[in-house]
Amino acid sequence: MRTALDPPATLLSTIGNTPLLQLRRLAPRSSGVEIFAKAEFQNPGGSVKDRAAQAIVQEAERRGLLRAGSTILDATSGNTGIAYAMIAAARGYRLVLCVPENVTPERLRMLRVYGADVVLTSAMDGTDGAIVEARRLYAADPERYFYADQYNNDANWRAHYATTGPEILAQTEGRVTHFVAGLGTSGTFVGTGRFLREHRPGVRLISVQPDSPLHAIEGLKHMATAIVPGIYDAELADEHVTTSTERAQTLTRRLALEEGMLVGVSSGAALGAALDLADRLSEGVIVVIFPDSGTRYLTEDFWEGRP
Repeated sequence: MRTALDPPATLLSTIGNTPLLQLRRLAPRSSGVEIFAKAEFQNPGGSVKDRAAQAIVQEAERRGLLRAGSTILDATSGNTGIAYAMIAAARGYRLVLCVPENVTPERLRMLRVYGADVVLTSAMDGTDGAIVEARRLYAADPERYFYADQYNNDANWRAHYATTGPEILAQTEGRVTHFVAGLGTSGTFVGTGRFLREHRPGVRLISVQPDSPLHAIEGLKHMATAIVPGIYDAELADEHVTTSTERAQTLTRRLALEEGMLVGVSSGAALGAALDLADRLSEGVIVVIFPDSGTRYLTEDFWEGRP
């Protein structure tokens, strides 16, 4: 916690160091098992993607790939784009984002409020279609853009190796036994997982993805049918878990109603995997990533349902 004696902070200095929150009502049956949520929705841009976007921009600046007046280009389903847009506004860069046209109105408005230029791509093609369009734009005019390429940029997973992993280890006082996270770009899972495996060799790593290519879990990829990110390490996970959209949505509603946590559906997906895991354990400390805030999905119909 900051005090009156601390020097003034900048907006981007507040990225990371998110709280670890213990679930109380959506708790495991066994008293020997604890579930903690890494509250990434507390980042200034509202999601875990603030970490990767900042690392990608900082690495590009260090290498001289970004200079005053540069234009950043990338594909996004929303959260990384919002993070880029916030950072670009703060750092003075232009930004072009390729985004599926079915992105929620909240996320689209946030991108434009920050000043991003948005190129809408086919909803049927999902984020893969946005990736193809970003690659086309870059190939047509490589001198115009810095192509951030979050799906293949090692700065993505390294951001989590350097920050998310150490934070979890410290916040659990080294007690973490299981780590659960969804797969989108895979940067959060890969970077955090590699750090925890290195510093807590007995930790179990559980990845989560949709059970079908036709899903509505924003931010997650069905790896078997998607363009697989270059940074993805398929051998890292001890368990690969799939989940349905319906269950993820139900648990997301329950998180709001029973824990007071308004989060996105990818959090519900990860929570389902954590609860199933907890049912198999007699003791353990499970840390699960809650990637973003539910405020950017409030126009989605699933909120009208009841658990």
